[in-house]
Amino acid sequence: MKLPALHRSLIEIVGVMNRPERDEAMLKAAGLTLERALFPLLVLVERLGPIGVVDLAGRVGRDHTTVSRQIARLAELGLVTRHGSAADRRVREATITPQGRNATDAVDRARAAMAVSLFRDWSESDFDQLVRLVGMLAEGMANLPPEIG
Repeated sequence: MKLPALHRSLIEIVGVMNRPERDEAMLKAAGLTLERALFPLLVLVERLGPIGVVDLAGRVGRDHTTVSRQIARLAELGLVTRHGSAADRRVREATITPQGRNATDAVDRARAAMAVSLFRDWSESDFDQLVRLVGMLAEGMANLPPEIG
């Protein structure tokens, strides 16, 4: 079974994606002056929002009180709004604002420009297969019970 090779590859991918200099380069390419620690939170709020602070903290591996302060900072900057959840008023959720969406759109454009060089030698078929398989992996991992994952 090639599971150890897959695991090593995933560790490498996560390691590269978590490098501070990657976030800084992405922010610079997007023309944003956002604090680096706020960057992944902004992107996750845009992709997954409205999202509760506790859920968001779990996804980024930070304490929920830290994430709550960071979301408050994003709200001060006008990039997200904070409000009670419609389903449970005890839960505070964050939602992207139009200004926040403009920022994440700029990040998406910068990410696409950076990806051009990464995938320039790939066939369209190989790229499509990668997208399909990584999507399957992500869905499977998201559906694993906590005691297995």
